[in-house]
Parts: sequence; structure tokens; C-alpha cells
Amino acid sequence: MMREKFTLPIIGMEPAVKPAAEASRNGIIGVLATTGTLKSAQFAGLLESYGRNVKVVTQACVGLVECVERGELQTENTLRLVKKYCQPLLEEGADTIVLGCTHYPFVRPLIERVVGDNVTLIDTGAAVAKQLQKRLAGLDLLSTNPVLADVKFWTNSQAFDAEQVIEALWKQKADVGFL
Repeated sequence: MMREKFTLPIIGMEPAVKPAAEASRNGIIGVLATTGTLKSAQFAGLLESYGRNVKVVTQACVGLVECVERGELQTENTLRLVKKYCQPLLEEGADTIVLGCTHYPFVRPLIERVVGDNVTLIDTGAAVAKQLQKRLAGLDLLSTNPVLADVKFWTNSQAFDAEQVIEALWKQKADVGFL
């Protein structure tokens, strides 16, 4: 839908199975993701390509995206969900956990609190940004102007407070458009 609406490159998020497999010390990685991601053909392809030499334990995190979208980053309810979803991965011995959704880095402090210092968390945000930069450069769309550009956020959220939540996550005033 987004790719049909906008002419700029849209970079999809994929759980970082390859970097997690490379980072794991014991060969057991966990993936926190949405149900849709875990059932997708793309994720199955990632497991086929990069998950062969490791044990991959997946966990669907029903309700966690909604917590983030409501701005509930430090609530008891969100902590309860994080514990519920991380515990099976820890019980299986995962020493590396992939944050397989764009929303999960916002609750990373809770995840770190639950899993402890001996578990490596893998977030694909930097890799996605690097890929976007590469695509923009290839299309000659990168600006050399040192002045910061205007940022616009797009959401399909019907929540009345979507703009306030985005501003809380962005930590500054945000221009929000609704799809």
C-alpha cells in the first residue's frame, strides 16, 4: 500500500536472523515479532537462509505493538507482556534476541531489564537506515544541505492521540499525516 502511494523508497523491516546467528555464542537465538511476521513467507525464507546452523526460538508478541502505540512504554502491563514473551526464549537458552518489529526498540529498556546483561539484543534500525541511505544515494535523492530537513510521520492509526504518542516517541514536535 505504501509503495503504491509514495514515490520515495520504502524499506521493509525484516527480523535480523543473520546478525543474530553470527552474534550468538551458544547457537540459540530468540526472535520477538508479530504473529504476521512469524507466519510470513519472508520470515520462512530468512530462517531457511540464515537459521540453519542455529536453533531459532520464535515468540509472537500479541499486544506489545498496541502498548507502544498507546505510549505505554514503562507500564506494569507492558512489563508483564515483556516478561511473558521473553521467558520462553530464556528457558530455551537464547543468548541473543532479535527485536523483530519496528515498535520493539521503544520498549528495549524493559526487555533489557527482563533478559539481563548476558543476552545480546539485535535491533535492525541501523541496518534499515543504512539501506535507505544506499537506496536514496542510488536515486540521487540524498541532500548535501547541512540544514536539517522537515520530518513528516505517516500513520494508519485511528487512535485520537496518535499525534501525541508519536511526539512522545520522537521526543519532539511531530508533523503527523494519516493514511
